[in-house]
Amino acid sequence: MALPTRGVATTFTALAVLITLGLPGPAYADDDPSAPPGSVTTSPPPDVDANSPGLKLADGATLAPAKVLDIKSVVEDLGGEERREDTNSDVTFALQAEVLFPKDSSKLNPDAQSRIQAIADEIKAQNATTVRVFGFTDNLGSYAHGLTLSKKRAEQVHDRLAAALGSTDITFEVRGYSEDYPIADNTSEQGRRKNRRVEVTFPRGSAAGDKA
Repeated sequence: MALPTRGVATTFTALAVLITLGLPGPAYADDDPSAPPGSVTTSPPPDVDANSPGLKLADGATLAPAKVLDIKSVVEDLGGEERREDTNSDVTFALQAEVLFPKDSSKLNPDAQSRIQAIADEIKAQNATTVRVFGFTDNLGSYAHGLTLSKKRAEQVHDRLAAALGSTDITFEVRGYSEDYPIADNTSEQGRRKNRRVEVTFPRGSAAGDKA
């Protein structure tokens, strides 16, 4: 039986306990996100004697309050052109520049409208009132040129989002970061494609958060 040709999305879910270990994180995300960045493989836990005196609380001691785990879900389409990341607090869409703009341009192409409209629909569904639109480039060319280009691209996405939302109750933060904050290795074209992107981030609504 023939399989459907529609793009396949893969979902990766990572659980991160909100305790700072003091270890430096990686400079960029792993190109193969089959294992979340920073995860390690450990051996099975050792046997523990539940009656060991060292496991008992001292007189008058109490357990610390329980902490909520931060749940992160990452969905990326098969070509890596669009990436969605959900946490307990935020939703982030990352769109590769090639699907929005011609090369070295800040003019949106015709195919960008449907992708931006889908993000606007999600912003409405989450009842978000604050939206961040950030532009990024790879490390080719000068930093100053990348700063200008990334800001102009973020502004173009902002303008199209604002028109699609048609609301004056939303506060936008629009910035360009040039080659700062790469998510992949700039030494390969595949990595540079991921770094040339526009990210749209907004808070999750309470109803959506209850489904996580």
